[in-house]
Amino acid sequence: MTDSSGGEKYYWKAEFSKLLVVITGSINASLALPWIAWLRSLRPDLDFRIVVTRSAERFVTRSGISVVANTSAILDEWEDKARPGALHTALAKWAEAVVIYPATFHYLARLSLGLADTPSLLAIQCTQVPVIIAPSLPPGGWESPAVADHLDRLSKRANVSVIAPLRGFSFTTGSEDGYYPPPFPQILEKLGWVAAGSA
Repeated sequence: MTDSSGGEKYYWKAEFSKLLVVITGSINASLALPWIAWLRSLRPDLDFRIVVTRSAERFVTRSGISVVANTSAILDEWEDKARPGALHTALAKWAEAVVIYPATFHYLARLSLGLADTPSLLAIQCTQVPVIIAPSLPPGGWESPAVADHLDRLSKRANVSVIAPLRGFSFTTGSEDGYYPPPFPQILEKLGWVAAGSA
């Protein structure tokens, strides 16, 4: 398959068709939308579930995400009204792969510490499918001893991979000292998405 820009050709090698994407509250949450649109153009048969944290709604809307992903975006909160089943259980059973894009410092910490105070966190803590984390961090974040500790904890989980963020422009400092998630093709390589001829 060729991407929408006519660039590199890719084919799908992984044996899954249900992708859970968690978008957390970084300014880089806005980067998720064009990548989801890109992926849909390459794999129109891919089934998405998109979970959006409350803090991510400062930068993206569930309405916009729902249009791009062709599925209703889910708010990462426990529902007030009672209904059969539970969201975290449904997500954990449904997903064949999980991508957290972007993952904030706070979300990364909560995940590494085993916290499960939202449906997405509890689902990820209880699943054995591949989980790819793409951090988005403030200046100094990647060098932080706390992040190093969180990465060490996560490295002990066989199904979890953290992809190093790229250094780039920080909107808060105006300098090239921020960290943003890498392009989606790099993330999907961890899930079996490879350039044609490179396998």
